[in-house]
Amino acid sequence: MASNLLKALIRSQILPSSRRNFSVAAASTQLGGILTDDLVGNHTAKWMQDRSKKSPMELINEVPPIKVVGRTAACEGDTNPALGHPIEFICLDLHEPAICKYCGLRYVQDHHH
Repeated sequence: MASNLLKALIRSQILPSSRRNFSVAAASTQLGGILTDDLVGNHTAKWMQDRSKKSPMELINEVPPIKVVGRTAACEGDTNPALGHPIEFICLDLHEPAICKYCGLRYVQDHHH
C-alpha cells in the first residue's frame, strides 16, 4: 500500500521527476514548487512575530515537573484520551527530570525518605 502511494506521488505534480532524491541528508527539498526550508522558516517566524504571546515551548516549560511515587511515570498528555497522545512509560531513575517525547511534560521521582 505504501509503495503504491509512493509511486503515485512520484508520478504526480507534487514530486516532479527532477526531484526524486529521497535522501534524508538533503539540506532542502522541493514540494509543489516551495522549498521546505522556506516552509519551516515561515512557520517559525510566525511564532516569533508576536512577542506578547508565549511560544508553545515557553508555555510547557512553565509547568513544574510532576512528582511521581515510584520509578515509572505513564504520560498520556491529557486526562481526556481524545486530547492526549499515545501512552509513554518514562523511567525516572535519573536525578534530573525526565521529559515526555510527545508533549514535553517533565516528571521527577518523589523521594519519601
